[in-house]
Amino acid sequence: MTNEIRVPAQMLEDFISEIFEAAGAGKDEARAIGANLTMASLTGHDSHGVVRTPRYLMNERAGTMVFGQTVEAVIDRGAFALLDGRFGFGQTVGHQATEDGIVRARQHGVAVVALRNAGHLGRIGAWAELAIEAGLVSIHFVNVANSMLVAPFGGAERRFSTAPVCVGIPNPGGDFLLDFATSCAAEGKILVAMKGGRPPPPGALIDGEGQPSADPEALYGPVAEGAVPDPRAGPGALTAMGDHKGSGLAFACELLAGALTGSGTTSPGSRVHNGMLSIYADPDRFDDGFGWGRAVADYVDFVRSARPADPAHPVLAPGDAERIALGNRMANGVPLSAEIWASLVAAGEGLGVKAPCV
Repeated sequence: MTNEIRVPAQMLEDFISEIFEAAGAGKDEARAIGANLTMASLTGHDSHGVVRTPRYLMNERAGTMVFGQTVEAVIDRGAFALLDGRFGFGQTVGHQATEDGIVRARQHGVAVVALRNAGHLGRIGAWAELAIEAGLVSIHFVNVANSMLVAPFGGAERRFSTAPVCVGIPNPGGDFLLDFATSCAAEGKILVAMKGGRPPPPGALIDGEGQPSADPEALYGPVAEGAVPDPRAGPGALTAMGDHKGSGLAFACELLAGALTGSGTTSPGSRVHNGMLSIYADPDRFDDGFGWGRAVADYVDFVRSARPADPAHPVLAPGDAERIALGNRMANGVPLSAEIWASLVAAGEGLGVKAPCV
């Protein structure tokens, strides 16, 4: 990252929380947003971290994301619920929907919770971590309605959102946490690249002709100085990970999280929002004495024990990289490009919040 600065984690969380409180969020909600975005940055998911702050503020001003919302139960069938997020901030309604699923799974052993019309849900791994803390396995399928960013396999124009998938499994030796966008790169990684961070991964972008590109403007188009980049404005597209396999998984996310929840599949509409279909299961209910926890731990350790292709880089299990990043960044601060930090400072100044000295 060019012109990198490092901001202490608590200082950063406090600053982001103050910005959202000044923008109109209640103190608790502002703190939840600040903590969620900071944790995403701390765990190495910069694409879903504090870089999102100016866009969240823009969406709130436009009325597409709303402070102070509570999920509404549209259908309640015990182990199944359909919830409407009423376009509340994902850090609020996502937390509420996850807590709802945890309660239902504890009662019934399994639960399916469909959430529609949620504001940006942030790092989906945060919701799997909540379930893990409750001792539950969880699976999450997500789409982003009205945010066409990804070309299907073989296509030269957009049809999918970045359509994240997440799986969380408790494990005392390091929880299994698989959390990824089905695009080759999360949109936020291209945003970070545009603002002076690491360049886009090779093959992550195509231009308007369907040809490989490394230019973030393929996704955003030209961006005026001081403007918040719009990923829907460019002539090109993100690509799906894994060719036809990732494309098919993204397709499934649109159907499960968008069509099945009633949140809406990705289209050229204007109000961007998330749908999420979550499955929660109490693994103790499946255990007839075989010891599921030991089976998980033994296999995770067995995979980690594989001889690495590069001795300097041991094999990691899903979740290990996040734990490594968290330890490093808690100790050394959150790395931000000068441009990203300047955008946060400007966001604070616009709301009368003074940035801390770094």
